[in-house]
Amino acid sequence: MYEQLTGALSAAQADEAVRAVLLSGAGASFSAGNDLQDFLSGPALGATHPAMQFLRTLATFGKPLLAAVHGHTVGIGVTLLLHCDLIIAARSMQLSLPFVALGLVPEAGSTLLLPRLVGYQRAAELLFLGQPFNADTAYRLGLVNSVVEEAALLDEARALARAVAQQPGEALAATRRLLRGDTGEVLARIEEEARIFGAQLQSEEFRARVRALLNRGRAD
Repeated sequence: MYEQLTGALSAAQADEAVRAVLLSGAGASFSAGNDLQDFLSGPALGATHPAMQFLRTLATFGKPLLAAVHGHTVGIGVTLLLHCDLIIAARSMQLSLPFVALGLVPEAGSTLLLPRLVGYQRAAELLFLGQPFNADTAYRLGLVNSVVEEAALLDEARALARAVAQQPGEALAATRRLLRGDTGEVLARIEEEARIFGAQLQSEEFRARVRALLNRGRAD
C-alpha cells in the first residue's frame, strides 16, 4: 500500500494535467493504521522502507492535497492528514493517535506539525493519551475544514477539489509553498522520529504492549 501511494503521488506530481489530489478510503474506514504484526515481523524501519519512502514523498508533494475521511482513522492514517491542505470529514470519523500507548513515538513529522496546528498543550494531550476523538472535536481543533454526512462526503470533497484545481496554477502552487514553509525542517523531523520509532520497535516495552493487545483480541 505504501508503495502504491508513493507511486500514485509521484505520478500525479509529474503529470501536468493533475491540478490537485484527493485521498479517500474504501470500506468502513479511512485507515486502520499499520498492521501490528507487520511491526513485529516486517522489515526494519530503515531509509528504504516503503513507509519512509511514502512519508518523504508526502512531505515534498508539490500540489494541493485533499482528503475525504470517514470511519476509524488510526496512527499514520491521522498523521498523513497533517500534510493535507484541505480535509472534509464524515460525521462517522473517529481519529486516534495510539503511538505512546503502544510504546512507540509519533511519525510523519507529526511532533512538529500537530503542535503548529492545534497548539502544544492540545497536541500533548492527543499524543500522550492517544484517546479517540470524533469529527466535531477535530473541527474545533482546526484539523478538518468541515463535517458532513457520510453519504455526501465524496461529493463534497470532489467539489472542493475541483474548485481548487480551477484556480490559477502558478499562483496556487506559490501560495501553497508559502503556507507550507520549509520542507527541509519537516523531512528532518520525519527522520528523527523514524530513528526513535525504529529503536522503540525493538524494545520490550513495545512488544509487551502489542502482545497484550493481540491476546486481548483473541480473548474477545
